[in-house]
Amino acid sequence: MQLTSEQERLLKIFFPYAYERQSAVLTGRIRFVHYTSADAAINILRSKEVWMRKSSCMNDFLEVQHGLDCLLKTYRESEAGKAFKSAINDIFEGILTEVEQLFDGWIPHFQTNTYFTCFSEHKDSEDSFGRLSMWRAYSETTGVAFVMNSLPFVTPSQALKAYVSPVAYLSDQEFEKEFLKIAENIINDKPFLKQQDRQIIIKLIFNAFKYAVLCTKHPGFAEEIEWRVVYSPSLEESEHLKKEIIVVRGVPQPIYKIPLKDIPDEGLIGIEIPALIDRIIIGPTQYPQVMYEAFSDLLLEAGVRDPRDKIFISSIPLR
Repeated sequence: MQLTSEQERLLKIFFPYAYERQSAVLTGRIRFVHYTSADAAINILRSKEVWMRKSSCMNDFLEVQHGLDCLLKTYRESEAGKAFKSAINDIFEGILTEVEQLFDGWIPHFQTNTYFTCFSEHKDSEDSFGRLSMWRAYSETTGVAFVMNSLPFVTPSQALKAYVSPVAYLSDQEFEKEFLKIAENIINDKPFLKQQDRQIIIKLIFNAFKYAVLCTKHPGFAEEIEWRVVYSPSLEESEHLKKEIIVVRGVPQPIYKIPLKDIPDEGLIGIEIPALIDRIIIGPTQYPQVMYEAFSDLLLEAGVRDPRDKIFISSIPLR
């Protein structure tokens, strides 16, 4: 699905950071990577599904709170917040009251009824070994990294009602600077924005706030270079995502499953395993050859030609 020039202009105004990161991925041909356990990797290849877990059940649930704190502090107390409010009210009088009431009502849903699946940008230099910090965080003793082609993630599509966003690693002060960029964009494009429907502007501001909350993390996590697929079923429900109750480390919880199946009529292409997987890296383990053979067979079963050419064993001496 191709964006119109008007849609692209609106994205540049209200989502400058995300627009810049997505453009960098497209122009730089950056790939993505998902680090996980061998058990989870096998499940993905066999079921051809990826799980999305609740924000409240993830390792970094508190990072949702970090994003909310940054947004509220900046909006209420900073010069950037004042500039933003003034700029928006110059476009449509009284619009901020509508936005604030709408957003405040949805804050509990962002914290408790939002689902994520996460991945990172992959560097060419990591093709053979992977990233040590990610092996330490996610691999346990038998980790696997799926290196993926990025085009399906950054091609606009509403097929799944689940949307991809880069994570911004920001302190309070850095968040204010990014927020001020949006205010300045609004001021610079005021005549264009005045021509838009009021409800479109409300939706854009709401979504800008939503992703600021859900995709802002503490700068101490910056080496992850994380992106998130975000699904908010209370806001927008997908007919393609399947809900299921599972047990993870003894905790029963709902998840949503993303089927790795193209929906070409709705602009979703390239997420089936043979096209999606660029390579698999076997993490540091005492069983490298056994895992190499197992994943060769699994890739073949999933329809990947010459699977052994796509599997690499990391020789990082992780202890």
